[in-house]
Amino acid sequence: MRSFFIVLFLTFSFSANAQVQEKDSIPRKQIHIGRITKSPKIDGKLDDDAWKDAVIASGFVERQPNNGKPIPDSLSTSVKIVYDDLGIYFGAEMLDPFPSEIRKELTERDGIGNDDFFFVLLNGYNDRQQSMQFIVTAAGVQYDAKMTNGFEDASWNAIWYSGVDFNERGWTAEMFIPYSELRFPEKPVQEWGLQMEREFKRTGTRYSWSPVNNAKGSFSIYDGEIHGIENIKTPTRLSVQPYISTYLNNYDGETTTSVNGGMDLKYGINDAFTLDMILIPDFGQTRFDESVLNLSAFEVQYDEQRPFFTEGTELFSKGDLFYSRRVGGAPFGTVELSEEEELLDFPSSVDLINALKVSGRTDGGLGIGFFNALTEKTYVTVKNKETGNTRRELIEPFTNYNILVLDQRYGDASSVSLVNTNTTREGHFRDANATGIYLDHTNKNNTYNYFAGAEGSWVMEDDTKAGLEAQAGISKISGKNRMDLNAQLRTRDYDINDLGYSSATNYVRYQGLYQRRLLQPKGFLNNMFLNFVGVHERRLQPDLHSRLILNFNSSFTTKSFFNFGGGFETTPIGTNDIYEPRVEGLHFNIPAYYDQWLWFNTDFRKRLVVEAVADWYKYDERGRGDLILDFSPRYRFSDKFRLQLETNVVLSDKEEGFVDFLEDDILFGQRDRNTIVNSLGANYIFNNKMGLNLAFRHYYSEVFYSKFYTLENNGELKYYGSSNNEYNTTYNSWNLDLRFSWWFAPGSQMTLLYRNATDSYREEAHLNLRNNFKNLFDQPQVNSLSLRISYYLDYSRVKNWFKSPTPPAAELDRLSYLDSKMRVGKN
Repeated sequence: MRSFFIVLFLTFSFSANAQVQEKDSIPRKQIHIGRITKSPKIDGKLDDDAWKDAVIASGFVERQPNNGKPIPDSLSTSVKIVYDDLGIYFGAEMLDPFPSEIRKELTERDGIGNDDFFFVLLNGYNDRQQSMQFIVTAAGVQYDAKMTNGFEDASWNAIWYSGVDFNERGWTAEMFIPYSELRFPEKPVQEWGLQMEREFKRTGTRYSWSPVNNAKGSFSIYDGEIHGIENIKTPTRLSVQPYISTYLNNYDGETTTSVNGGMDLKYGINDAFTLDMILIPDFGQTRFDESVLNLSAFEVQYDEQRPFFTEGTELFSKGDLFYSRRVGGAPFGTVELSEEEELLDFPSSVDLINALKVSGRTDGGLGIGFFNALTEKTYVTVKNKETGNTRRELIEPFTNYNILVLDQRYGDASSVSLVNTNTTREGHFRDANATGIYLDHTNKNNTYNYFAGAEGSWVMEDDTKAGLEAQAGISKISGKNRMDLNAQLRTRDYDINDLGYSSATNYVRYQGLYQRRLLQPKGFLNNMFLNFVGVHERRLQPDLHSRLILNFNSSFTTKSFFNFGGGFETTPIGTNDIYEPRVEGLHFNIPAYYDQWLWFNTDFRKRLVVEAVADWYKYDERGRGDLILDFSPRYRFSDKFRLQLETNVVLSDKEEGFVDFLEDDILFGQRDRNTIVNSLGANYIFNNKMGLNLAFRHYYSEVFYSKFYTLENNGELKYYGSSNNEYNTTYNSWNLDLRFSWWFAPGSQMTLLYRNATDSYREEAHLNLRNNFKNLFDQPQVNSLSLRISYYLDYSRVKNWFKSPTPPAAELDRLSYLDSKMRVGKN
């Protein structure tokens, strides 16, 4: 089967390369820029000599909400662009008839609040698929991301420079983007994709330099072109980021301290490919996981919080075969215990030794990604309760994880990809491999999209277990009326859980979507989306109807930027749940439900913003239903201080589900479950480099069983007995992070973090408020104070430290310029 995938990939690649030569289907707006000999000072003022003879980009057009409308003269926007051997420079002048009302809320880096902003998209390969995005807000805050076919990866961080200034005409912004942060082919004459936009927050309008047609295709296919960049000498792309961290931890009356050090390395192998490596990792300051009481048949999938695994991973996300939390996650092994033995500890994670990734794209559009990570041996301690003797048991050996990705782009928004993941464990532990091939094709007119893919999984333990997943679909992606038809299947033994995440298996699913949308404001509405969805799912082996879902959902935005919507969903003939029994071949009958919901959020431009959701499920079973309420107000006290609250309530009455295994039966229970989550977020931003952030979350969930049943072979329940409180549960989780961050130089950060966390699990329900919190705070608490300092070192700068006293004048100017930027710490 793997040979079949490789042959298919090579066939698709040959076809793709042939189609790269097709004539562009969308006209390109162009600008030709000139070289400068003396760089401007990046302070937001456009008064340097470098700007005097610069070409000017103008003619911005509204992208939203009134698509295609020329920008008014009162908001006229012009951008000067020049380049030198260091990088490319942008100087934007944005008129505003009321300069004192320009929106400029301070946020942390990579945050955009209630701000006007200016942004640049640069595509060094000019393939209309992936661009580097650089945004500076009117408050001087930087935001950067990789944009692929209209989707942002904001975890990517670059080292670049910006400044803003205000005058009686409006505001201005300057950007300097070094070539080291861009990717482009090595050739004497460059032709890059370029898009620039301005956000005018007071009216919620967005203006683009190169006109965008919202009626079809993704945003990225409307890039213009930038010409004139010739004979540039790109610098050596080598940087290191050493760090030092120290922790003061107190848990259960015991205080410990530790000091750690390590380094991240980034090296440009050539103009196209980059090596990222993490040496001696430290993830102690990552954000806490939002833990829950999980009663489902599947594990909880948590978001990745570690920067190395979130930055620049767009290639590795192809096909969804990579769930990075597996690397350094919970051990896979188990321990066999005798009746007189018990586990003294069981680690929630294994130690990561190191990790690296190599990624890039050739001039022909072939993207190549390679990821590798190695984790440490992990042991548990087993104690004999009778003798008191202990022993160590290996539950996770040295483990190597790797991924190889080949992704050939062609046309405006098409690609074919091959992905292989592998997990190899030392000794006689479980190994695994998964391979996938994918085609994503958009027609020349950008009106239809076709996709297909297939993955094979192989798990090698005692025997080899092989599984298959396949999917295919077609979408109409243009006009007011849009449609999508797709199908997906997974065989029973499909398993990518060693390095990916797969939950439900053994099914085939058919799905159809019809969408009606507004392309231009109409009446009191700025936009509207009406979606009609149908899903039919069956078990594969043996064949069994699983569920039929009919769904309608809607979204509206008024011209005053009030957003609201709602919907209705039903499973009219009920569900045969093949996963809740936890035993292969059985199923559980769930009656039909009728779900209706409403939501709204007020104008995000205002100081006070309120978001609310009300969702009600009613089942074809007396007394059974779910009520979900979510309420989230936020208030902006000033351009520096913002506070946000959120309360989520889920009340489930007479829910039925798996409880336990009996000797010859499966025990189910009827239960009431109440879950309340309260969150608090606060930000005080001192300036565009320094901020204080508070994140608090309290999660509470109680489960009370009233009746028990056994599961019959036909999926029905047979009465077993009333509740004896044995399985009642109350779970609390408490997390508080108070973080001070200071970006004291480009790419360099100091973070001081205080963390308080605890949780409690009790086999009882219906505790009163006082006793619940008493039980929670009687548990051992984590109190941690940590300081982490990282410093970005670029090869060009370090080389200057050891340079001879009399370097060539041109080189001295170049290195002095970079060094001055680093010392000043300009944004």
